[in-house]
Amino acid sequence: MKRDQFIKSFLFAGTALCILPQLSFGYSEENYSRDILIGKGTPNLLGDSFKMQQESYENFLLMKAAAAKENINIEVVSAYRSFRRQKEIYEGKYRRFTAQGMNPMAAIEKIIEYSTIPGTSRHHWGTDIDIIDANAPRPQSVLQPEHFHGKGPFCKLKDWLDQNAESFGFFEVYTDNAHRKGFKYEPWHFSYAPVSKPMLEEYKKLDLKKILLEEKILGAQHFSEEFISTYKSENILDINSKLLS
Repeated sequence: MKRDQFIKSFLFAGTALCILPQLSFGYSEENYSRDILIGKGTPNLLGDSFKMQQESYENFLLMKAAAAKENINIEVVSAYRSFRRQKEIYEGKYRRFTAQGMNPMAAIEKIIEYSTIPGTSRHHWGTDIDIIDANAPRPQSVLQPEHFHGKGPFCKLKDWLDQNAESFGFFEVYTDNAHRKGFKYEPWHFSYAPVSKPMLEEYKKLDLKKILLEEKILGAQHFSEEFISTYKSENILDINSKLLS
């Protein structure tokens, strides 16, 4: 069901919220402080098992309800993630890979195939989600590209998202594009564009190297100017063009 049709029926039932993308209940650009942008602030988040900014969250609920009509139960595996949590993930991998004999830069390059350096994750913004279909058989490791294609359990979800997600403001971030660099293809990762686009514009103004050194991230002493420049252009900015201003 397309978004316009869904909203009309929702309003007719008298239960819809006024949460169209053009109406913003999130932060204005003035509120996108350094700490908010790197996951160390205290954003106004909604949700129980997962957290999102209000506008992102409420439009996600509309999308989830529309998908449910097609017997698709969108489950959020990950949404808002704090700097502290991302640091735990990143440094856990860094310690494991270096203990296995990798040199620091090889470990970092391995980590950033899928995981972000803390302070640089889109999940810090409360706009991005990793999703699966809870009605499908659950594989042991759910976030694998093959599960969303061919005969994978989440093919029905992927097909539905391809047709409908953008009408709710959600866009796939790391697309299956042979010319795209940075993070590998993630068919499960979607971003709520009306909020994440202005947040990215504010994020681009930050001094990334200064932040990474100030926050004492494990291995940060190996982040050269060249590495930071490449990471910013490939991992942060080489994304779905519809999420760029």
